[in-house]
Amino acid sequence: MKITPVDIAHKGFNKKMFGLDESEVNDFLQQVASTMEDLIHERNSLKELVREKELQLNDYKDSDHVLKSTISTAGQMVDRLRVDAEREAKLIINDAQQKAEMITRDSRDSLKKAYQEISDMKRLRLQFEANLKALAQAHLALVEQGEKFMPSINLPQAYDAPENNTANSVLRSSAVSPLSIT
Repeated sequence: MKITPVDIAHKGFNKKMFGLDESEVNDFLQQVASTMEDLIHERNSLKELVREKELQLNDYKDSDHVLKSTISTAGQMVDRLRVDAEREAKLIINDAQQKAEMITRDSRDSLKKAYQEISDMKRLRLQFEANLKALAQAHLALVEQGEKFMPSINLPQAYDAPENNTANSVLRSSAVSPLSIT
């Protein structure tokens, strides 16, 4: 026969002479009943927890199987992707090399063209300098001829301003025409 907490709490005892203290026995029985009730609740909770853990374990086993299958499939996909990526990388490298060769060829052509333009510009500059020098010498010759034919004009002292004294003396003492180029 199973004893329940209620059986313990309501258990009655026969009284004998010089027997036990009835209130002390009742208090003890109440404590035992309460403890037994707590233990029964705890046992039921633990049984429920074990059942839940068994369900979780089954779920984990199923998940583990699915994960292993997924990992295997992912490994196969990774292998295929690696092969595809290597093939694509080779194509990209070949394309990049072709473009680099084309850029190098174009750069060489542009460099040759730039050198040719620089050479042409130097030639034009030298030609321009020679023409400019010849023109300057022709003008200098004209100025010198003009000085020979024109008499020197002396300004009267009254017209010599102090500011102009320096400029006039420089012009008179200078044998070089302002148009001469060295």
